[in-house]
Amino acid sequence: MITDSEFNRIVFYVKKNYGIDLSQKRVLVAGRLENYLHRNGYSSYNEYMAKVEENPSGDEAKNLVNVLTTNHTYFMRESVHFDYLRQVVLPQLKVREAAKKDLRIWSAASSTGEEPYTLAMILMDFFGLEHNSWDTKILATDISTRVLAYASKGVYLKEQIEPLPPKWKQHYFKDIGNEQYEAKPELKNEVIFRQFNLMNPLPFKKKFHVVFLRNVMIYFEDDTKYNLLQRIYDFMEPGGYLFIGTTEGLNRSRTSFQYVEPSIYRKQVR
Repeated sequence: MITDSEFNRIVFYVKKNYGIDLSQKRVLVAGRLENYLHRNGYSSYNEYMAKVEENPSGDEAKNLVNVLTTNHTYFMRESVHFDYLRQVVLPQLKVREAAKKDLRIWSAASSTGEEPYTLAMILMDFFGLEHNSWDTKILATDISTRVLAYASKGVYLKEQIEPLPPKWKQHYFKDIGNEQYEAKPELKNEVIFRQFNLMNPLPFKKKFHVVFLRNVMIYFEDDTKYNLLQRIYDFMEPGGYLFIGTTEGLNRSRTSFQYVEPSIYRKQVR
């Protein structure tokens, strides 16, 4: 049984280091960590947290994040965003960036890879024969090394890729048996997976045209959320688009982003 002091210690550490508020998630914290502690020979939550705090960049700290973060996603999730990207955003960017032929898109909570792979397929489908003359690689980041390892392999069950258009399934995936399909090299090569903590300073050299930040800010307190949004705003090109989860909303008085339509925002055009 997790004690109040042990639970508060975990909540404080996770919020301080990752911005994630678990104060109302006691059952989740205890349930997920209890099995992990038992399997790895820890006698208490405090013993485990002492190991985590001793080396914040070590394996146990990474495992804490892997165990506690929820990673639920699927191909074509919230498809209204992909429709808007294809029909509105990409035609604009194709014209605006015609000289440089450089599009920078960030999937900021990429989980097991379905979102960035979907974005890559949309881009390849949109540009068609012109695709090779454009740099459209997707940056996909997540805090969890476990889901990034899964995403990099690009192997999904048959039912997982079922929401995709038939021509995409045929063109971008290969049947590897046992009801499993693997993303082909031409798709994998379009996505760059990196581990990144959204609470850290943004390390990017160039600004983004599009950022997908979906269904992750629900774990952040308002101050943390709006601080992150401002940092992302500063790292976006003028007129760049931000997509958040369809169940999420922003207080427009607290963000520099301009409202476009539900869950879609834009940086002001100069």
